Amino acid sequence: MEFSRNLPAKRQAGQGMTEYIVVVALVAVAAIAVYQYFGQVVRSQTAAMARELAGEDGGAQSRAARQAAQKAAAQSKARSLKSFTGNATDGK
Repeated sequence: MEFSRNLPAKRQAGQGMTEYIVVVALVAVAAIAVYQYFGQVVRSQTAAMARELAGEDGGAQSRAARQAAQKAAAQSKARSLKSFTGNATDGK
């Protein structure tokens, strides 16, 4: 009967590990989604930080991040509700 008393403890430890794995997987998926959503700006900034931490010059990556941010800002200003729907007409 001693075996049956230890069984719930092992199940609880397995359940805790499974929950931990699920949470880590969700965080990983969320991180990937954030990188995809914010695009080149975040990638360039991350590359600049990595180069700076390695003791190298990250100026080129920093400039690339700035250019990507300016390009994204220009694209967002040019957008309107019509351009998002794909049904933009010339005053028709």
